[in-house]
Amino acid sequence: MSRDADPLAPDLLALAGAAGLATRWRDVRGEERGVAPDTVRAVLDALGLPSDSPAQVAASRERLAEESRLPPLCTAVAGQPVLLGLPGTPDFHLVQEDGHTLGGRAESWGERLVHLPVSPPPGYHRLTIGGLETILAVAPPRCFALEAAAPVRDGARPWGLAVQLYGLRREGGGGLGDFAALSEFGRAAAARGADALAISPVHAQFSADPDRFSPYSPSSRLFLNVLHADPATLGGPALRVALVRSGLAEEFARLEALDLVDWPAAAHARLALFHALYDDFEGSPEFDRFRAAGGEALERHATFEALHAHLYGADPSRWHWRDWPAEYRDPSGPGVARFAREQAREVMRHAFLQWLADRGLAAAQAAMTGAGARVGLVADLAVGTDGGGSHGWSRPREMLHGLSVGAPPDIFSPLGQGWGLTAFSPRGLKRGGYAAFLEMLRAAMRHSGGVRIDHVMGLARLWLIPDGASPMEGAYLHYPVDDLLRLVALESHRHRCIVVGEDLGTLPDGFRERLDGAGVMGLRVLWFEQETDGRFIPPSRWSPGAVAVTTTHDLPTVAGWWRGRDIAWRAELGLLGAGSDGGMQQAERARDRANLWQAMRDSGAARGEPPAPEDGTPVADAAAAHIGHAACALALLPMEDALALVEQPNLPGTTEQHPNWRRRLPGPAARLLDDPGCAARLAALADARTSPG
Repeated sequence: MSRDADPLAPDLLALAGAAGLATRWRDVRGEERGVAPDTVRAVLDALGLPSDSPAQVAASRERLAEESRLPPLCTAVAGQPVLLGLPGTPDFHLVQEDGHTLGGRAESWGERLVHLPVSPPPGYHRLTIGGLETILAVAPPRCFALEAAAPVRDGARPWGLAVQLYGLRREGGGGLGDFAALSEFGRAAAARGADALAISPVHAQFSADPDRFSPYSPSSRLFLNVLHADPATLGGPALRVALVRSGLAEEFARLEALDLVDWPAAAHARLALFHALYDDFEGSPEFDRFRAAGGEALERHATFEALHAHLYGADPSRWHWRDWPAEYRDPSGPGVARFAREQAREVMRHAFLQWLADRGLAAAQAAMTGAGARVGLVADLAVGTDGGGSHGWSRPREMLHGLSVGAPPDIFSPLGQGWGLTAFSPRGLKRGGYAAFLEMLRAAMRHSGGVRIDHVMGLARLWLIPDGASPMEGAYLHYPVDDLLRLVALESHRHRCIVVGEDLGTLPDGFRERLDGAGVMGLRVLWFEQETDGRFIPPSRWSPGAVAVTTTHDLPTVAGWWRGRDIAWRAELGLLGAGSDGGMQQAERARDRANLWQAMRDSGAARGEPPAPEDGTPVADAAAAHIGHAACALALLPMEDALALVEQPNLPGTTEQHPNWRRRLPGPAARLLDDPGCAARLAALADARTSPG
């Protein structure tokens, strides 16, 4: 793709516009670029809008026009006009959730728009209008507010921690952080005054392929990673019997002694233990209720897990469900139904594992809030899923196929990025009444007091790359951001769940303001709060409606940044460009160190001269207090910085070269915060939250 991409035919251009596909975009230098026709057609084809001929283009445009008449679900905001895309002044009948009914005649509101002269409360209401039916989802103006969950108390504003769940340790954990360790850690954090605990994603992975363990490349965002389930959830005797029968006690002890998570070995050991537990499981009313409540979605996920193990286990070329025999590619087809019947015990096993995981996560939230935390867990919602996973197989009409989510070229990634993920189809969401989006939100909010939406810009647009193309050959596809934000707000109130949006990177003009208006709390990261001259912005000027953090999982820790460890890693792995040894970046870091230390002195978080580059501990001390002084409504301190660790959890752009998602924290979860340095940083953070810097 280039700035000189072939011009699009007018009819193809019109179809792309109607579908929300941008055919031009501005790069990081502000230069306008065109999207190649092949890319346009590939994205339209993934949306189910073929465009290879003028006849197909015309038919696709007609299809979109018909779908826009009155979709299965429409959104509105409480207290604001209810507008619908219909002509005339049709009669309407509205049945509210509480059974109360309203009726009358709609009023014309401009060309092909009508206004309902009623003001229904927040909720999902059934509307009949002009002989058509839809669900009218009325949302509060803003998401559930942090002030409602954790109001300022005695002058102290709320704060919390962030932790990579897999890195937590506990006796009997088998070398992998689980929900039992999370309960212990959350209880300890709440005892020290933390109101919130942000955790890494716990989405379902691939039980049959433990080599795939990135928490941001899940199989499904509807269900949980069963490896985090607590083996003791069924009680001590059952666990002891299973450990003896499986002979795993020695392997569990070996894995617990490792400095890094050995995902394949830990997965094999934990799954073997779970299988032994399942062999003695004879059912329970609680499990029956869980399975019934999970409905079709749970059955499809459990069936996918069983099918994946059966097919991929026999033939590694059948990892992706598109490579399965045709009879198994359709989750509602007779072949899948027959398999589920014949392998009912195996399908039930995967539902059982989800039940164990669900119980564990619920217990972790209860443990933290029971210890005094007013928000509790903040779940992390990944931007997409692996296209070969359960979510894509179970929801084929709502997901994009043949495209990958990524990012266009920028200063840090001159060739762009391809993340190997698929995402929802905006057309599929609308046609399905947003059911897939809603079930995902409800899953994320089910056992949490907050949710962090990764790459929240995806509610407005995503950079999509056709399979086989380079990231430079992608295009922006726009999403129905008004509808999605309203549904987020409505569900957040129903679950009393605060919403945080990861709003880093290149954003559309005005998008941060839009998030703020909707009550979605953005992130303000220490490293990015800089003026154009390199000076760091005082924390007293950070956004009041945002969340202050020192760093994220993709960025260097405070001690690592001070040392330049991230630069050294990139230079060693050749990620800085041909011939670059990192010298220029280290010189720039030296200037930034001086600026940061001065900013910390100005905020009252640091004193004296800056420490040597090799000594990042005093900087971590100051950074905890510095973000505590932020005007932001909430401050979250990652555990890597609470412990003054040097290495970061993930180094973007690497796979095997860096131990991504494998680093374990240095101490038992229940006593991790007792480390003297960590305790002092938490005390400094809490003290700083008593007033802005």
